[in-house]
Amino acid sequence: MSEPDVIVAGGGISGLSAAWWLAQAGCSVEVWEQDARLGGKIATRQTDGYLTERAASVMLNFRSEVSRLLAASGLDAAKIPSAPQRKRYLVRGGRLIPVPMRFGPLVRSPLWSVGAKLRLLAEPLLPRGGHVDETVSAFVVRRLGREVLETAMEPFIAGPLGSDPDQASAHAVLPQLVALEQRYGSIVIGAGVRRILRRGTSPVRESFSFDGGMVTLVRALAATANIRFRTGTTLRHIEPARSGWGLAGETPAGGLTARARQLVLSVPAPAAAALLRPLDADLAQLLHGIEYAALTVVHLAFDRSAVRNRLDGMGFLVPRSEGLPLTGCQWMSSTFAARAPRGKVLLSCYVGGARAPQARDWTDARCIDATLGVLDPLLGITAAPERVWIDRHASGLPLYHGAYASRVRALAERLRHWPGLHLAANYAGGVSVRERIVCGHALAGRIHASLAQSRPPAPITGLAASTVPAVSGGLG
Repeated sequence: MSEPDVIVAGGGISGLSAAWWLAQAGCSVEVWEQDARLGGKIATRQTDGYLTERAASVMLNFRSEVSRLLAASGLDAAKIPSAPQRKRYLVRGGRLIPVPMRFGPLVRSPLWSVGAKLRLLAEPLLPRGGHVDETVSAFVVRRLGREVLETAMEPFIAGPLGSDPDQASAHAVLPQLVALEQRYGSIVIGAGVRRILRRGTSPVRESFSFDGGMVTLVRALAATANIRFRTGTTLRHIEPARSGWGLAGETPAGGLTARARQLVLSVPAPAAAALLRPLDADLAQLLHGIEYAALTVVHLAFDRSAVRNRLDGMGFLVPRSEGLPLTGCQWMSSTFAARAPRGKVLLSCYVGGARAPQARDWTDARCIDATLGVLDPLLGITAAPERVWIDRHASGLPLYHGAYASRVRALAERLRHWPGLHLAANYAGGVSVRERIVCGHALAGRIHASLAQSRPPAPITGLAASTVPAVSGGLG
């Protein structure tokens, strides 16, 4: 029977990040993953000069924790920055309109009406408001106006996050904007003050992937010393033990038992609920109530001559008011030149999410037809795609819907009854790779401190000084 300091159940990016930070602290760690490979939804496909990503395709980083991990793991040398042009588009009235990223272009942009622009300028004059379970729609309308919600914020929430702003929790989905209002009374004033205070101290904001795709990140984390990886291992049972937690699982070779001083469940909410139901029905019910959105990614390859649009940006998002079946499209070969052979175009389009749950049941042919029906008039497609790849995620993204902040607090409260048990998955703390690394850092700091009370592991500089607000009870 193995007895590491920590066992992490789940080898997706959340579990791998937590395990990596724990290993840096000198903790002995095992990662149990039921699949034959690590990485969870992150997977890279390379075919005839094309590189497609099953899930995450770009990292946007402005956090020091991520920068430290990339430097220490040797991944800095593998970073591939996105192309210098950073244009982003929104569909408006059946046309692609560039999204202004600075104040001057914003004033001149046709994206918003004069009334909407005046409403934005008046934001610093508005009083504080809101409540802990306020929705994204209510928050944005209150601070920035309905037009900004419908044309800008809704497509962001529906696209990258797969959520519905009318149901999504502002505290969970837009924590930085909510925090600016709470602290400074204004998003605009708060952003300006924070920019001044952090000048010269915060990491440079950068957008990148890796040579070989996002799987390169997974491979680097999987090469970490002091971590034992058990792939093909399914966790079946957990129970409190005198010195921590006992586990029982199954492997291709038979049963497996282990004991660890600390246990991290880094699995989807339904799987965590099933494991915890025999111990704590209330905790399991809270997890069981977390919804997920189905998502389908349609990758299309064209000859460059078959696409009339200049493709001079990263892609576009689609507001729901347009009534189109896509939530967005990434122009991968424009963002990273090596993602397609010379003279070819690679587009990755997103179908489904909370906006269109019915797309879960669409056939591949219908997904392709729906995608081309959107792309043809927007991009000027003149020929059929040369290659098509489709990635389906039945439970693609957790939905931070309803009274989500209250749910997270209730989860943390229940976890206090189970010392040494932690939850770490993308249903708390954010869904991006950046946020998963940051949450892993914060969780590792709490576990490191707990272990140090009985047997101090080797110290690691800066581990306990996380800037992530820690949720007590082991929820990371």
